[in-house]
Amino acid sequence: MMSVKLFPPGVPIEKRLFDIFLTTPGLILISPLLLAFGFLLRFKMGRPVIFRQHRPGYKGTPFAINKFRTMNDKRDADGHLLPDAKRLTGLGRFMRATSLDELPELINVLRGEMSLVGPRPLLMQYLERYTPEQARRHEVLPGITGWAQVNGRNALTWEDKFRLDVWYVDHWSLWLDIKIVAMTMLKVIRREGISQPGYASMEEFMGSGLDSGCNGQKAQEEPR
Repeated sequence: MMSVKLFPPGVPIEKRLFDIFLTTPGLILISPLLLAFGFLLRFKMGRPVIFRQHRPGYKGTPFAINKFRTMNDKRDADGHLLPDAKRLTGLGRFMRATSLDELPELINVLRGEMSLVGPRPLLMQYLERYTPEQARRHEVLPGITGWAQVNGRNALTWEDKFRLDVWYVDHWSLWLDIKIVAMTMLKVIRREGISQPGYASMEEFMGSGLDSGCNGQKAQEEPR
């Protein structure tokens, strides 16, 4: 049974109402699209259709994010997952380019686990790698889009993304959320900042000032 937090702790009431009023009719309107992509993914890649993974939410509390699956499970001779770029399917690449893979996150928004706008929820293991300042990105609900996404997305360095996330935390307003939603629609149309050069999405964050040593392999899916 779906557990819904009508008014999650720490979320301004006007922000939550903004999320509900946009997400509820939005889900109703796109439900045929969700079903169509669900059937297509089931036919092309099999199960599961929805990729679920625990991500840190408000104050770092874990929740299960919902996304359309964009990668297959191909492995090398030793049983290790292949790099993201080799597991990303043609359909998955299209869905990322158009951000259609993010649509199931609207369910997380209705549940009160995410907001339409906020810092992107990354991987759980990143929590211990943040500086105290970077960790402030968890002082608000994570979002489907955010200030970092409309100012470069995965083309930014991790440090720049976190700096923009914290700026959003300190400067939040309802008008800023409206602005970010409008800018996001333009970014999606232009397909800007989808991936970091040399990676299918974004290299793993190993901590500020450290070399990641990452070859594009991650625990099942991208942390976009």
